[in-house]
Amino acid sequence: MNLAGIDTLAKAPLADGDVFLGGRWLPAADGRTYPVYDPATGEPVRWVSDAGAEDARAALAAAEEAAAGWRATSPRRRSEILHDTFRLMIEHRDTLAGLIVRENGKARRDALAEVGYAAEFFRWFAEEAVRIGSSFGDAPGGGFRHVVRRHPVGVTAFVTPWNFPAAMATRKIAPALAAGCPVLLKPAPETPLTALAVAALLAAAGLPDGLLNVLPTDRAPEVVSAWLGDERVRKFSFTGSTATGKVLLGQAAANVVNVTMELGGNAPFVVCADADVDAAVSGAMDAKMRGGGEVCIAANRFYVHEAVAAEFTAKFGAAMAAVRTGPGAQEGVTLGPMINRAAVDKIRSLVEDALDRGARIAAQGTAPRGPGFYHPATVLTDVPDDARILHEEVFGPVAPLTTFTDEDEMAARANATVHGLAAYVYSRDVGRALRLAERLEAGMVGVNRGLLSDPAAPFGGVKQSGLGREGGREGIEAFLETQYIALDWPTP
Repeated sequence: MNLAGIDTLAKAPLADGDVFLGGRWLPAADGRTYPVYDPATGEPVRWVSDAGAEDARAALAAAEEAAAGWRATSPRRRSEILHDTFRLMIEHRDTLAGLIVRENGKARRDALAEVGYAAEFFRWFAEEAVRIGSSFGDAPGGGFRHVVRRHPVGVTAFVTPWNFPAAMATRKIAPALAAGCPVLLKPAPETPLTALAVAALLAAAGLPDGLLNVLPTDRAPEVVSAWLGDERVRKFSFTGSTATGKVLLGQAAANVVNVTMELGGNAPFVVCADADVDAAVSGAMDAKMRGGGEVCIAANRFYVHEAVAAEFTAKFGAAMAAVRTGPGAQEGVTLGPMINRAAVDKIRSLVEDALDRGARIAAQGTAPRGPGFYHPATVLTDVPDDARILHEEVFGPVAPLTTFTDEDEMAARANATVHGLAAYVYSRDVGRALRLAERLEAGMVGVNRGLLSDPAAPFGGVKQSGLGREGGREGIEAFLETQYIALDWPTP
């Protein structure tokens, strides 16, 4: 595929295949294909090559072959290629957003925002590529010197989710390439087209063959097991569910593979008695409805102080009821379809469970009957603590509200989960907000802000929400090994 080929990814299958391996576009080794569906219609967008274990091994061989040359490439040259990829992503923003809408379903405004966010990882890590530091100094006891070097960790393998098909790929690819590591990428089977487009842009920016290999597949265990079972893979990064992450951690342990895991969330959204309610409502819409709620850091549980509960519920309910739901490509739509029928069924199950336990629907928007996989924006109140929706990640446009009066009791409820990815706090008293933020067991906290993500900041969670951080300066550290050299160079 040449650069112009990204415009045809959502149309007829490419004649030469969809597996990007060693700089070439190839069919799966055994010729298998699988369909990618449009969530707005439930109909296939197109069929793509379905990579298997043989393709996984071939991609690993290509990555290993390219590793030494890339490791020896100057940081400045790596930086230039990443900068050029950033520029190309911005130039092709509309096309990339269109791909995201077609295969993921999110509203076009969210898709455009994702492309901008995804591109920023290339710009940020282009700048970090030339700042990989080493050190030299005297041994404290004298008699020799310390030299500390940073080296690329080696071949890296990534598994990315469907909810951010561009950003979750670039958040891993950019720092790996900046550090000098070749990449193996298995995108989510639901959303491979965007990852393939990113590969085309990197190739157009001058990335040497073999440094990025993208394998669409509907048989993930074959591909991932082939990578994790091979000692040449030295870094593995996964974004997805906690349950799947635990399985993959077990596989990675066999070869003591360096891992980064960004897993499930159950983010609390706290509205204090002194909060600016209008600001809290605006932040709640950002934290809950970005990407249709299919976001790992989405606000999942709302704890609203009784003093402002009525006002917040009324204003937030009005905002949620006004959400326009429909196909993501339609003008004015702010909530597209969910990714598939199973996602809708899970959301409905959580809502029905809450209603059976005494919750009530305080506000609800409308949604098309179909075709497509839709669920309306919904606000639930009087949600009891034993409702499943307060303990499971809803991953959809439903906001369960509970109230509190005692801050200590609320913090205990907010922390009563195995997850700890994100949290949100609204208060006019910055001191109170910061104290609460520090008490919440979360890797990231938004204080009077509903949008957290920034390529220049470390992204990740605590407890069973993951291991390590992506983004920020920490993001490139994950792809570097530290080597200490004791140099026999006596001090004067």
